Amino acid sequence: MSSMESLAQLEVLCEKLYNSRDSAERAHAESTLKCFSENSEYISQCQYILDNASTPYALMLASSSLLKQVSDRSLSLQLRLDIRSYVINYLASRGPKLQNFVIVSLIQLVCRITKFGWFDDDRFRETVKEATDFLGLASQDHYFIGLKILNNLVTEMNQPNPAMPMTHHRKIASSFKDQFLLQIFQISLTSLNQLKSEAPDDFGHVPLDLALKCLSFDFVGSPVDESSEEFGTVQLPASWRPLLQDPSTVQIFFDYYKVNDSRVSKEALECLVRLASVRRSIFVEDPARSQFLSHLMSGTKEILQTGQGLADHDNYHEFCRLLGRFKVNYQLAELLSVEFYGEWIGLVAEFTTRSLLSWQWASNSVYYLLSLWSRLVTSVPYLKGETPSLLDETVPKITEGFITSRINSVQAILADNSLENPLDSVEVLQDQLEFLPYLCRFQYQNSSLYIINIMEPLLQAYTERSRLPAPGDADELSVIEGQIAWMVHIIAAILKIRQTVGVSQESQELIDAELSARVLKLISMTDTGAHAQRYKELSKQRLDRAILIFVQNFRRSYVGDQAMHSSKQLYTRLSELLGLNDHLVLLNVIIGKIATNLKCYAECEDVIDHTLSLFLELASGYMTGKLLLKLESVKFIIASHSENFPFLAEYRCSRSRTTFYYILGSLVFMEDSPVKFRTFMEPLQQVAFNLEATPDAAFWNDVAKRAFIGWMRDLRGIAMATNSRKTYGLLFDWLYPSRMPLLLRAITLWADEPEVTTPLLKFMCEFVLNKAQRLTFDSASPNGILLFREVSKIIVAYGSRILLLPNGTDIYGSKYKGIWISLTVLSRALCGNYVNFGVFELYGDRALADALDISLKMTLSVPLSDVLAFRKLSKAYFGYMEVLFNNHIKFVLNLDTNTFVHIVSSLESGLKGLDTGISTQCASAIDSLAAFYFNNITAGDTPPSPAALNLARHIGEFPSLFPQILRTLFEIILFEDAGNQWSLSRPILSLIMTSEQMFSDLRAHILASQAVDQQQRLSQCFDKLMTDVNRNLEPKNRDRFTQNLTTFRHDFRMK
Repeated sequence: MSSMESLAQLEVLCEKLYNSRDSAERAHAESTLKCFSENSEYISQCQYILDNASTPYALMLASSSLLKQVSDRSLSLQLRLDIRSYVINYLASRGPKLQNFVIVSLIQLVCRITKFGWFDDDRFRETVKEATDFLGLASQDHYFIGLKILNNLVTEMNQPNPAMPMTHHRKIASSFKDQFLLQIFQISLTSLNQLKSEAPDDFGHVPLDLALKCLSFDFVGSPVDESSEEFGTVQLPASWRPLLQDPSTVQIFFDYYKVNDSRVSKEALECLVRLASVRRSIFVEDPARSQFLSHLMSGTKEILQTGQGLADHDNYHEFCRLLGRFKVNYQLAELLSVEFYGEWIGLVAEFTTRSLLSWQWASNSVYYLLSLWSRLVTSVPYLKGETPSLLDETVPKITEGFITSRINSVQAILADNSLENPLDSVEVLQDQLEFLPYLCRFQYQNSSLYIINIMEPLLQAYTERSRLPAPGDADELSVIEGQIAWMVHIIAAILKIRQTVGVSQESQELIDAELSARVLKLISMTDTGAHAQRYKELSKQRLDRAILIFVQNFRRSYVGDQAMHSSKQLYTRLSELLGLNDHLVLLNVIIGKIATNLKCYAECEDVIDHTLSLFLELASGYMTGKLLLKLESVKFIIASHSENFPFLAEYRCSRSRTTFYYILGSLVFMEDSPVKFRTFMEPLQQVAFNLEATPDAAFWNDVAKRAFIGWMRDLRGIAMATNSRKTYGLLFDWLYPSRMPLLLRAITLWADEPEVTTPLLKFMCEFVLNKAQRLTFDSASPNGILLFREVSKIIVAYGSRILLLPNGTDIYGSKYKGIWISLTVLSRALCGNYVNFGVFELYGDRALADALDISLKMTLSVPLSDVLAFRKLSKAYFGYMEVLFNNHIKFVLNLDTNTFVHIVSSLESGLKGLDTGISTQCASAIDSLAAFYFNNITAGDTPPSPAALNLARHIGEFPSLFPQILRTLFEIILFEDAGNQWSLSRPILSLIMTSEQMFSDLRAHILASQAVDQQQRLSQCFDKLMTDVNRNLEPKNRDRFTQNLTTFRHDFRMK
């Protein structure tokens, strides 16, 4: 404790570290005490603190510091063994007297050391035995410390650690699972049985938690999403079979469910959920599987009969999950074979109906119940035998209960503003309606009649309201609209699933037509009479969103050439009911609704976006797009796109303009007519004329600004629609040269206004992108060069001004966003393959040089920490660097040494990041640099070029640059699970080729860092790495090295 006056002083600091409300005090304490976790020389001091400190916070410091030290994996084997033994003995001697958070930290330390040393020495594996020894001690406190050690050990072994490669983690987890997991699960069951008669309420959750951790273990090396409640089959090993076939295993969890403590009962149910999910093949014989299933059904039947514990929401939710697992893992025939199936299915049906009625309380839980019923009904066609499934009696009640509960919810939500409306959430609606179609189509005739009987009175009431001079009682109309919206959503969900196995397609189509006719009839009503005054009402907006979803689902099932021929029954019936006898007539109704929404919903972004999404779907289909062009309503939209759609004038909807003009552009370009294109562009040309005629003084006002922003968004949409050389040429000729000065003027005057510069730069980003080789000009055309000159002017004008602006509070919005978009524009222009960049230097044109200079200044103005912190900025920065190093490396080499080193060092930082795409870009840039060095300096025969001399000078001044990058690359390959190993192998070979001595030094360094007994084997791995690799960078040689590197990595990581 040489750096401190006394242990008491340290205890005061620890108290401040963990308890102080003063952030400055905490920061000072943290800064003073961090040496304990960063310097291995302080490990003995941590032991001293554990032995002598009197406050729990000092003990916590020592324990957490040791945990960080051992997580670094740089400590010697003997030291790690000593720490492990010391902490185990410490817990045995002093554990019962310690605060719980200190115990937890010390146990985590033991388990971390155990995992990290698992393959280093067999003594690390004694932790399980030592934890079991705690269970045999007389003290109850020791007993629970032993259980907690096992609990944390299972967690540690199952959970990947950032400091450990994933493959190594999986090997350790697999070894632990094979040797100890079954034994630990048996210990949890034994403990549950012992505590059952003693104090299940007080301590039962500890062994239950252990049992749950065992059953939740990643048995096959494919971890599930921890944020999701869903998981697949539990793949228990065959060695667990006897334990599962023992009836007491399942029964103990049902017994603990009956305990009054809600935490205990919930964990018991979670264990049962996993037991119900155990793979079918664990039971070799059918009788054993049937017995296991019968036991689960018996236990759930008792809960359904008594209702015990279901008043607790967590229990209720887990119980629904348990019921939902029955059909995931068992066939309907197996459920039927259980003696009391009839009673069980009846109870589940009653429980489901009650749950549907309690939608406010059980909305998330109902999902699992409906999942069970949907799987049951889809199994009926495959059912053999005479035993009745009873689904004919139960499923219609559940279907009707669901529909009734949704209808009734509308009134309840209107009366209570605190309730969330499911109609406002796409995700909630999707969850609630996902399984309903299967239930409805199970007895489709009856279900459809029930739906129509509810729908007809609602439509009648809605029609009557439209005839009134004013909407009348707004609340009453809101309820009607909400109820109709639910019915439309239900019909839309049904249409999403065409038909099921074992039923007549024709009969299903006829019923689809009956239901669809009600909604199609509704479409003509929603925008007539008094309803045309209600576009600002939320209930009206919900109804129109429901109609849009219906149309989307109907279109996917029944609109299109193929669907027309295969759905004759539906169109025949629609013709009889509504006169809609083919696709064109139906599309006219749909487009009419789209046009009305775009005209009338000027202030509702949700409806506008959803409407445009539907319009885009229709326009994107080859056949539907051609059909749309035949409709007068579509011709009207194309001909009068600027004056008839008020949403275009709403600033809040300005983002939607891009989508709108992308759709219209796609339709216009389908006609392949330059005359129609020019006619279509006339309103946009008029906007440009007005802006060009506006003097600078007036150019600053909001009217001009918003007009320009809208113009840019419109042009970006049209540019997105140009997917061929011809269509791109039409837009290019319209824009260049006459319109380009307006863009330059705007970026010059509004450089400090991100709301202007962002849409302008994003337009340029799209305009210079050579997708589908659309930027292919004639050999005699200078257009590629002329386009780049315009790009250069805009980037230079923007960059030179943005660099002068002070940093504001929102530096990303005010500066970084514009910078990353500018870099993306330049990257796309530089690698678009439509410009011969040698022309600029040859004729003394500064366009390229100025663009590169200003882009470099912009990149250097952003601290590297910020580059790495903002994802989009990071992708643009490293993407630009890849283009520079691959295509314009001489520019990089001619920089001053400090700037050059900064840029190359930033590439090393990008390699270390988590984003594989960025890592690949950095690897490509480094490969280009190292290959240039090898070809022009290491292996160069002719006198070196000025660029090569510059590179030699840079490396001469910073000789550690290449070795450090090579070391980083090897560390990533050897110790991380990189998904881009092929890309990383490229710069490794190039760097090795630049200097054999550098590779030899790195090899010696890596070998020295490994255990002595492993060094000879690893040295042989290095020898094999360069087998048959020649001293060149030809493609075949690179491929051979990549193959060797894959083998080298595999052999190196074996222990």
